[in-house]
Amino acid sequence: MKGLILAGTNNIFTVECSDDIVRSCSIKGKVLKSDKTFYNPIAPGDIVEVEVDPMNETKGQILSLEPRKNTFLRWNVKGRCPQLLASNLDYLILVTTPDEPPFRPRFTDRALAQAEHQGITPVIVCNKWDLAEKMQTDGRINEFESIERRLGIWEDLGYKVLKISAKTGEGMIEFSSLLENHLSAFVGQSGVGKSSLINVMDNTCVLKTGSLSKKYGRGNHTTTKGTLIHLTLNETLTDGIQGRHADIIDTPGIRRFVLDDVPYNEVALYFREFEKYLGKCKFGLNCSHTTEPDCAIQQAVCDGEISPERYDSWLRIATEIKTGKFLE
Repeated sequence: MKGLILAGTNNIFTVECSDDIVRSCSIKGKVLKSDKTFYNPIAPGDIVEVEVDPMNETKGQILSLEPRKNTFLRWNVKGRCPQLLASNLDYLILVTTPDEPPFRPRFTDRALAQAEHQGITPVIVCNKWDLAEKMQTDGRINEFESIERRLGIWEDLGYKVLKISAKTGEGMIEFSSLLENHLSAFVGQSGVGKSSLINVMDNTCVLKTGSLSKKYGRGNHTTTKGTLIHLTLNETLTDGIQGRHADIIDTPGIRRFVLDDVPYNEVALYFREFEKYLGKCKFGLNCSHTTEPDCAIQQAVCDGEISPERYDSWLRIATEIKTGKFLE
């Protein structure tokens, strides 16, 4: 029978089967082996074929993997191979914060580039927006304006950006409406409040939430493995209408996001604002867009058509892939 992967660890997967029984399943033999080695061969959101254990109805074996609509993954530096985070997504929700932990736009730029590479629709969610408003009263005006500027750059590129707060409820109705009847993965650094957002949207979910490191202002990992959760949306977010649903894959917090399967000289293809300038440099597609004369992309930066911040993100990513050295 068919089954939906909800979670997995150590090659044991929790599978929601078509007969409505959730089973613990292993992979049968080497049926999922491919020419590419993954940190994990199956991800939440995958559809598989399952053979039920004749001796135990709550267990089974995975026989095959259905073709995927898409996958979202990253290069796992420690494991030195790609790590699948989620499959068959409608939306990739990139969760960031203005503070606690600090705003990290380069992380978001990296995840955006990977989403563009995989053909997945990203949505940028700035959670804890109440802290951004507090910046103004605390005299951190320049910092606040810098965050507003970067969010505006993404919006100008056509990305959907939501400013919300799990704490105050700001923007949560619009956010829930976007997610309804879709499968979305929440991706972000530890501490940005992914689990808190899920708890607010479905008050029957009680996911563990973590505190920040006082020394570094970073979050502690509270979600230890990716898990697909069926949400029944809180009636306060659906104008009192009962029975509205959304499916969320809550991924573990990521501190380093390194692109997978993107050559350094192709990173520019996944920066939307670079597209119309590619091939128009003096040295055509051989241009590195760094030191060459008559570079269309460098000229676009000078003309204000490409923001210096995004150019810097592109340069860091391309340099990292070329040298193999991670840049913050």
